Amino acid sequence: MNNSVTNTVRLLGAGLRALLVLTLVTGVLYPLVVTGIAQGLFHDRANGSEIKADGKVVGSSLIGQSYSLPLKKGQDTPDTDLKWFQGRPSNGLGANNVNTQYKLILSGATNLSADSKVLIKQVEDAKAAVVKDNSVPGYAVQPSDVPADAVTSSGSGLDPDISPAYADLQVHRVAAKNGLSVSAVEKLVEDHTEGRTLGFMGEPRVNVLELNITLKDLVAKK
Repeated sequence: MNNSVTNTVRLLGAGLRALLVLTLVTGVLYPLVVTGIAQGLFHDRANGSEIKADGKVVGSSLIGQSYSLPLKKGQDTPDTDLKWFQGRPSNGLGANNVNTQYKLILSGATNLSADSKVLIKQVEDAKAAVVKDNSVPGYAVQPSDVPADAVTSSGSGLDPDISPAYADLQVHRVAAKNGLSVSAVEKLVEDHTEGRTLGFMGEPRVNVLELNITLKDLVAKK
């Protein structure tokens, strides 16, 4: 009986030591090592690819955001703030009010087929809005000028980038709304246009948040 109790105590002690060692290794040391490596080698991505402006974090380079005016009385959807460059539509997120800037609850595509009447109507309405919003005195946008990314959402609905073609289409409107020269705004777009990754992957792109931060600085210097 005494031997049995002794063996049980020993087994319990061994089990407790194993638990403590495994907890220390897998619950403390391993996370610290992985976190240290991530911070050392991939500091930007480990912290969410943060973008800062005026000394504070204003978002992530990996997630798009909307640029809208404050809601007016009786409105369900805010009007677009046309002084800023606009990103892609976020139809895939559905009709909701839970996504505000980077406090995101959901993401996703529309899951509508190419011949869906709903999707076709969304694209037609978006194209008409792009033509109307970006046509200013001396510069008329034609429906054929509107690129696909201006009227369709990405697979997640959170794409932070637009094509150079869509950025260029917005130049005259942004310049007019901010009292800037077209050439100055064109230079902003040119400076923020990134090429294909490693020269062959993906498409040329413009990060909307980074572009608008620089636009804000340019307007402040007028």
